[in-house]
Order: sequence, then C-alpha cells, then structure tokens
Amino acid sequence: MNVGIIGTGNMGKILIEAFIKSSAIKEQNLYIMNRTKEKAEQIQKEYPNIHVVDTAKDIVNHTQYIFICIKPLDIYPLLREIEPFLRQEQCIISITSPISVKQLESIVPCTVVRVIPSINNRVLYGNTLLTFGEKCPIHHQHFIEQLMSKISTPVTIEENITRIASDITSCGPAFFTFLLRRFIDAAVSETEISKEQATLLATKMIIGLGQLIEQEVYTLETLQEKVCVKGGITGEGIKVLEEEIGDLFHHVIQQTHAKFQQEKEKINEQFCL
Repeated sequence: MNVGIIGTGNMGKILIEAFIKSSAIKEQNLYIMNRTKEKAEQIQKEYPNIHVVDTAKDIVNHTQYIFICIKPLDIYPLLREIEPFLRQEQCIISITSPISVKQLESIVPCTVVRVIPSINNRVLYGNTLLTFGEKCPIHHQHFIEQLMSKISTPVTIEENITRIASDITSCGPAFFTFLLRRFIDAAVSETEISKEQATLLATKMIIGLGQLIEQEVYTLETLQEKVCVKGGITGEGIKVLEEEIGDLFHHVIQQTHAKFQQEKEKINEQFCL
C-alpha cells in the first residue's frame, strides 16, 4: 500500500522517520513532496528508496493514503488544487487540529481522517489522536488505526475535545520541557551545581519517573505520596508549588484555546462557514 506525505517540515519528517523505523511502511511505498524540494531530497539521502515527487498531483496519482502535513491556512488551497484528481477510494489524512473532518469532507470526494501526532511518535511512543469522517469506511479506519499503532497508542476522540487533547499530547512535551529547564536553571542559579550536572540529573529523573508510571509501579497520586514524607524537605517544596502555581495551567489552556479559536475563524472564512 503506497502512502503519500505532502509537507516534510517538522511533523511530516517525524512521521516519515517513525513509519520507517517501526517498519510500518517500507521506504519504496512512501511518496513525499515539499514546496521546497530540497527538504524532501535531504530526507531521501537518509532513506534512498523513498520516492520524491514534484507536485501534490503526483502524490495523488501514486498513493492511496495521503497525509497532509502543511500549515492550516495552506490546506484549503491545496485541497482545491488536488480535488479534481482524487479518487473515491482514496483517503486524505490531515494532521492539523483547527480543521474539522466535516470541513475536509465538504471539499474532497474521498474519505477523510484527522490524525494529530506528537513529537513522542519519533521514538514510537506517546499518543496519536484520531477523528474519522462520517463517510470513512471500516477498512480505512482499521488501516489507519493499525498504521498509527506501530508508532504510538492511537486514541479516537470527538471534535469537542480536539484542542485540549492536543494540548496534552502534542503541546505537553514542550510545556513540560520548559518547566524542566526552569527547574535546572534555578538549581544552577541557587547552588554550586553545574548546568551539565543538573541537566544530567534532571534528565535521568524524568526518564525514571516515566518508567515508574509506565510500569504501573505507582500512580501520579501515590508517587507523590511516596516521595513526599510528612514534615520532610520535599513537603516544603510542595508547599511552594501549591502557593505559586495557582491557576498557571488554567491560563495555559485558556491561551491555547483562544489561539485555536482565532485559527478556526480564519479557516471558517476559507470554507465559507
């Protein structure tokens, strides 16, 4: 089964690398293109059996499943460009959250699916968020679920939780990396530890924390209880966190949702909604 990827920026490249690393798709079954062809050709240097093509029409002509990995406002013009060449048995897969499957279905004659990946998929981990179009047949659903299960744990979601689910799975790595870096910076600023030592210790700590949760040794609640001995040093640190974090994450979610709404309004203008 041939798979096409339009757009080889950050997420497009992550999907390509993950599909090949997991053996989900053979190199010779991947067709890729990018507006700047050199970017796609750089990927081909790593994976020489991948097909680099010149146009989106070439992707449509050679593949059955077509991942669209470009900026949200560029998707509508692209769909208009390729719509005359799409076949009913094909499947369009968008990776952007502001465009709904209903909007995609209003443009193209084929099946549509939305798959929201995460940077964690690069190491065959984390989640991918799936939303299927109303007309998506079972065989397409099964193929997408099986494909994404090779690089992640796929989770099917409804439209109304798209943004918050994306915040947790896709934005979460950036949010918590930011917090970890601030933790390291504070350690270096307040003590004599070097940045290299602090970074090593914090990195190993977060990996170990993930393993404790992954292996179900502790839940999030019981883990904190095990570390935070009553009257101990950790408890004093928790007090500061409780006092100073406040509504921080409420504000983060409010901000991402506000930006999401702005993008949706621009997209709705394109789709005349």
